[in-house]
Amino acid sequence: MNEKRQKVEVATRELVLSNDQLERVSALLLQEFNEGLKRETNPIASVKMFPTFVRDVPNGTEAGKFLALDLGGTNFRVLLIELEGADFKMDNQIFSVPQHVMLGSGEQLFDHIADCLADFMHKRGLKDVKLPLGFTFSFPCRQEGLTRARLVQWTKGFACKGVEGHDVVELLRASIRKRQDVEIDVMAVVNDTTGTLMSCAHKNSECRVGVIVGTGTNACYMEEADNAELFEEDEFAHEPRQVIVNTEWGAFGDNGVLDFVRTDWDDEVNTYSLNKGRQLFEKMISGMYMGEMVRSIVADLTRKALLLDGKGSEKLFTPHCFQSAYVSWIESDAKGELAQTRKAMAEMDLSHADDDDLFSIQMICERISTRAAHLVSAAVATVLNKMRREKTVVGVDGSVYRYHPHFHDLMAKKIAELTRPEYRFELMLSEDGSGRGAALVAAVAVRQIRELRAKGLID
Repeated sequence: MNEKRQKVEVATRELVLSNDQLERVSALLLQEFNEGLKRETNPIASVKMFPTFVRDVPNGTEAGKFLALDLGGTNFRVLLIELEGADFKMDNQIFSVPQHVMLGSGEQLFDHIADCLADFMHKRGLKDVKLPLGFTFSFPCRQEGLTRARLVQWTKGFACKGVEGHDVVELLRASIRKRQDVEIDVMAVVNDTTGTLMSCAHKNSECRVGVIVGTGTNACYMEEADNAELFEEDEFAHEPRQVIVNTEWGAFGDNGVLDFVRTDWDDEVNTYSLNKGRQLFEKMISGMYMGEMVRSIVADLTRKALLLDGKGSEKLFTPHCFQSAYVSWIESDAKGELAQTRKAMAEMDLSHADDDDLFSIQMICERISTRAAHLVSAAVATVLNKMRREKTVVGVDGSVYRYHPHFHDLMAKKIAELTRPEYRFELMLSEDGSGRGAALVAAVAVRQIRELRAKGLID
């Protein structure tokens, strides 16, 4: 390594986290989990540990047609799923959420969703059919029942007025009622992590953890009901004494406990974000911020004349111009090759970068994505060590996990290092988790009601 690259290596060394640091992250997260689970400490806890009211995974007897709505970013999907035990058929359509709707009123947002849902049902001849629906709403919510969830705060660039503090199912129902041309039966509201868990559990009954590493990051897992003190018993009280808990771990570190692994670049990314001071763990990991983190470092080292002979570009010095997809491009170059890195730099108007610059930028991307994968791994290991199951399948979804060329391997290796050897695990890529999983939650709810009626426990 020549002197130029050596200087960049030294300048970015704090991005490399040791296992000692990761074990400290894990110990702190466990402490945050326990604070979030307890009724007394939950109000001041950064990691909220919301009970989801989902009590069971699919058992193979679910059957029928179900709708799912999946809202978690700038696009949302409507799905029609037909279940027959382990078999399923799926039809879906993607709709966009325009920027003005993302920043408008809650009524506008839910009216837009209702319009798209009605359009989907009309085209498939379902106008006069009342179907059970699972609603994936992938934002921090406090659940008050299987069909009641209040938005705590918007994330991922949404800022619709009149939604925070309100029940999102009621807002959806109100917009559908207003139309008077379709009927739905909302059976459950879930977030994408629960959908991921349920979708993978439909294929492998050992799945008890759902993780998202995409635009944002979050996880859920099956917890003993007695440990989840915020969980209010419902009509399924006599069912398994367990409940899926939505950790909302993206907010880990908002109280300062992660400052020992955060850098000045993390502070800069936070400063230029929409939700300054919030979701600090997420900002070190997710696709919404990964490209911005690389841009921040490259811009800083360019200003210090350690890169690009001190000559940047307007794009390099403009927040949010470096797409996270570029990180995946750059990481896909084989060792010693530069084709994808050169292509990404051309997109940033940095075609004057020489080979040393390009190799240095590769190293920065590798360090950022490795740090992200290792932080997620420490968090997953925390969950596995807490659950103490002999074998657990971890369902994982999200664009970073799915499309980054090394993320899965980095996670599998590091989780194994940080999890006690007696707790075996397997990472399973979720297929359509956030959509299909919502329909599965609705299907399980329908199945449970049917079983309770058969036993004469409910009318």
